[in-house]
Amino acid sequence: MTELQRLLLAYDRHRAAARPCALATVVEVLGSAYRRPGARMLVTEDGELTGAISGGCLEGDARQRARQAIFRGQPALVTYDTRDEDDPRHGLGPGCQGVVRILLEPLDFAAADNPVELLRGFAQHPEPAVLATIFETDSSGLKAAVGQRVLLSASGALRGTPLLAAPLAEAAQTALVESKSQILEIETDAGPVRALLEVLTPPLRLVVYGAGNDAQPLVHLAASLGWHITVLDGRPNLATAARFPEAVEVRILPVRELEMLAPDADAYHVLLSHNYAYDLAALQTLLPSAAPYIGLLGPRAKAGRLLNEDELNLSEAEILDALQNRLHSPIGLSLGGETPEEIALAIVAEIQAVKNKRQPQHLRDTTVAIHTDSPQVSLQPTAEAV
Repeated sequence: MTELQRLLLAYDRHRAAARPCALATVVEVLGSAYRRPGARMLVTEDGELTGAISGGCLEGDARQRARQAIFRGQPALVTYDTRDEDDPRHGLGPGCQGVVRILLEPLDFAAADNPVELLRGFAQHPEPAVLATIFETDSSGLKAAVGQRVLLSASGALRGTPLLAAPLAEAAQTALVESKSQILEIETDAGPVRALLEVLTPPLRLVVYGAGNDAQPLVHLAASLGWHITVLDGRPNLATAARFPEAVEVRILPVRELEMLAPDADAYHVLLSHNYAYDLAALQTLLPSAAPYIGLLGPRAKAGRLLNEDELNLSEAEILDALQNRLHSPIGLSLGGETPEEIALAIVAEIQAVKNKRQPQHLRDTTVAIHTDSPQVSLQPTAEAV
């Protein structure tokens, strides 16, 4: 279950019990911090927390400030500077050596476009989207207000404050194309504002070919990351929802039907069938597709034999291209795993690295920032400082 799913469940529970609550959102980070812009935490009037905005050092103070925001009925922007080693407040000490800005907002359960309901809209119709959140305005009290939002989907659907849609739409489309969140300073019809343009991406889709015992820890671990999982197998006794309760779909799919399957070109595919004919049929459908990741369990010799089968009809150049790019066999990162659980970890770690276009290595050996996708300040030519 994802953090967003847990937040929505908690929100629905609090709304049903009429328990006032506030949403704390990380809207800006300068320097190093445990969580990035877009991290959220739900706080009830009596102090119950769901989610996290830091590694634990900010939650205590943010809880109290969120309760004050509920009492006052007004949003508040709070800045935490963890760079001051002599400041013992919040238990920070040297901390993360960064500045974190948190937007605290009391939630109106009756408002169809409150921030949680906008996030629900994204979760119910998962396609890439940008959530633009105003967290600073000028002091003249114009129409733009802290906490106003628009949700712009890749298909052009719009929810939120229409007044802000036009000036933010172009920047939002750019953020979608680049898949990179940013902080925007812009002049709108409602006055100058600073907004977080947060790119929202649907859960990773994983298709597992094979429902044996070694697929169970893989599905369990992937589900803990909130991935959308489909399990396929031709054996009715193994391909059951009871064996894979965390999968969204479990299908009995014999080889003859697998050969006619139109694969999900945006999903990540893992072949764990332990059946040569089944793996060959899966590769017949996957290799011509645009699937970004195809993981094949087994030794290199097996992959080489499969790729040279007449059914695949691949040239030497195509075989080399598959092995160097999308086809990962042996599957997983080299973590020294032996057990099904350890192998599942190696597979999930490799998929995560491919998805994020990262070369796996020890963080201590890196020389660049860990979070290279941190939101950047973008100034339009007509923008004014806020």
